[in-house]
Amino acid sequence: MNTDPAPTDTAGRGAPLYRERLSPSLWTLLSAAVAAPMVSLVFVPLDATVALVAGLAVAVALVGSLVLASPVIEVRDGQLRVGRAHIPVGMLGDAIGVSGDDAREARGPGLSRSAWHLLRGGIDPVVRVRVVDERDPVDEWVFSTRTPDRVIAAIRRAQRA
Repeated sequence: MNTDPAPTDTAGRGAPLYRERLSPSLWTLLSAAVAAPMVSLVFVPLDATVALVAGLAVAVALVGSLVLASPVIEVRDGQLRVGRAHIPVGMLGDAIGVSGDDAREARGPGLSRSAWHLLRGGIDPVVRVRVVDERDPVDEWVFSTRTPDRVIAAIRRAQRA
């Protein structure tokens, strides 16, 4: 890892060039919310108010935890952060965004076993970024994103800074 101070962007120190939360799809959130009526049914014999409160509490807890636990993609202070992993943008090479059949290939048979990846179901586009550090056993990062062009542009801006 590089110990030099990370370059900053023109928006000010610490302001992200790009930030995206890979939140679950609407169908996943609705599926989690279906637990509320089931929990309510369990508590109906005790009291209708208790059942309603318990059902709502479970729904809010499930949906909230799904959203808050979602990984974040961020380019900030000369670093690319994907989930909990991060790498200086100076150690990154070419980045390409793929979608459709090319993305299916990148997520499946085309995924190198020496690649680091964070893939989310329901998010089709994928960004592939080559790692140019010879000491790093990972040769590329492959991760899902809804806006691959914006991620790639932010990485390039951070590399120029």
